[in-house]
Amino acid sequence: MKKNLIIAGLVTVVIALGSIAYKPVMNVLTEKPVEKSIALNVYRANTYNGDIYNQTSARVHVIVEKVSKRGRSIVFEKTLDAKLLKQYPTADQPIIERIIVPGINDRKEHLEVKYVLTYDTKGSQLEMQSGTVMSKGISTEKLDINI
Repeated sequence: MKKNLIIAGLVTVVIALGSIAYKPVMNVLTEKPVEKSIALNVYRANTYNGDIYNQTSARVHVIVEKVSKRGRSIVFEKTLDAKLLKQYPTADQPIIERIIVPGINDRKEHLEVKYVLTYDTKGSQLEMQSGTVMSKGISTEKLDINI
């Protein structure tokens, strides 16, 4: 009799644990890939009125990578041609670049957006890097790039 009670107790525990673990496992197995969208806004942050700025240009290089435990892969890369700083638009009318990346498994992957600003004044160059990690559960991210 004791043996039957112990077996019945064990079966009950196994069934309870199985039902608790079933739902998360099924969610992972049935998760559908999502589409992520990134809105890049490129604009100048200053008026750049000084004489030195008449000979200073800036180039923007943007890279979007899909990152998982297996590694990284570039899903978008673009370089905006160099322009004089004064030629970039102001914040009220930025250069807008919409990037759409389909097929992201939000539990296992994320997107990293990196950009490099290269300033050039009479052949002297300065590079500045920045970026962001796109949050899980967020379908649209906005990234402002101030020149």
